[in-house]
Amino acid sequence: MSAPSSAPLPAPSHSQNTSGIATSGIAFILKKAVISAFVALVLFSLMIGVRTEAGPEGHLIYWTRFGELAAIVAIVFGGSIIIELLRQWIGPSGAGRLVPPWLQDAADLIGRWLAPALLVFAILIPVIFYDQRYILDLSILVLTYVMLGWGLNVVVGLAGLLDLGYVAFYAVGAYSYALLATNFGLSFWICLPLAGILAAFWGVLLGFPVLRLRGDYLAIVTLAFGEIIRLVLINWQDLTGGPNGITGIPRPTFFGIPLSNDDDGLAAKLGIEFSPTHRVVFLFYLILALALLTNWVTIRLRRLPIGRAWEALREDEVACRALGINITTTKLTAFATGAMFGGFAGAFFATRQGFISPESFTFHESALVLAIVVLGGMGSQLGVVLAAIAMIGGFELFRGLDQYRMLVFGFAMVLLMIWRPRGLVGHRAPTVFLEKNQAISSDLVKEGHG
Repeated sequence: MSAPSSAPLPAPSHSQNTSGIATSGIAFILKKAVISAFVALVLFSLMIGVRTEAGPEGHLIYWTRFGELAAIVAIVFGGSIIIELLRQWIGPSGAGRLVPPWLQDAADLIGRWLAPALLVFAILIPVIFYDQRYILDLSILVLTYVMLGWGLNVVVGLAGLLDLGYVAFYAVGAYSYALLATNFGLSFWICLPLAGILAAFWGVLLGFPVLRLRGDYLAIVTLAFGEIIRLVLINWQDLTGGPNGITGIPRPTFFGIPLSNDDDGLAAKLGIEFSPTHRVVFLFYLILALALLTNWVTIRLRRLPIGRAWEALREDEVACRALGINITTTKLTAFATGAMFGGFAGAFFATRQGFISPESFTFHESALVLAIVVLGGMGSQLGVVLAAIAMIGGFELFRGLDQYRMLVFGFAMVLLMIWRPRGLVGHRAPTVFLEKNQAISSDLVKEGHG
């Protein structure tokens, strides 16, 4: 008897495969959404779900806000689903069709003309908003942080050295100008380069102890350096005034002519009516000129051998040593250059405020400037400008929402780090490179071709 032949099993249909894949995809999306919602519930339960304050008699009182907590968890759940659907829809093959060629060309054109447009707009701000003191003050603040960001960008973005104590050089510049101007009667234009030189000197002093440190260890030492400077300013009361700070800091002059309402003032000499806005406009153009000087010097240095050494150090320190680059000189020049620009910004801050105290130079300032550099794109000059406008202007935009301002800011940072991990305008390409690819001899290539 012959054995009965076994009939082949029917192959699964295409619709069954598609439904199985869709079911597994939906399960994966829901799983990630549930995990994200649970993490949000744990993180925000004490931040938003329970509100505590000191009562009138000193005891702690609290109340719950479970409705707002549930709304945020629901938003995180729905947002996670939307993000995963977008990721699966875009995919590696869909990225090209998501951004059509005409839109990519338009983005390139905008990127090419964005920096000149921002420069022209900055020059015209005092003309457009002459009667709006708030806009002028906010613009001065933004330009101050742009200058600080460009200074820190030399250390972090170009040389790749994580500096969490950059506010120390900002403080050195401010106190240098304040002490020299109040004790010796020197003008702003004499004290400005001195403040930058003193800040650069302290940058070199910081650079020597950290020559052999990298990464987290370097960050810890620079953070400690910033705190040491702040504590010295608080406790050295005979020199710095301690917590009371320094008052009566002289205002800058226009080539020796004060911007005051008297016969020797600039308005009287020009024969125009005096206005307090004149001094604000002068300060605006002064910080704009200092920021542009910082940008120009940074761009010029990047094209010099020291700038190329900074970029090489950022990519690989061991390779720099193998190439014969002096790591000591490279690191010290990076710290000194960044510190010098921080000292210039500190001197301007002191003359603008007329009063300084250690409270203005906390770690929060270092973290804010570092966030501007990282979010804008390390090594990118334009990215620092955009990040400073977004962060400083964003803080002002949400000033009325004190409870949610930092929450919105943190959420925006998380989204930016997910979608743009290299910053708004990421720029890690070397300044000097070969315009054309050169063929390599087949003898030097393992695969046998160049």
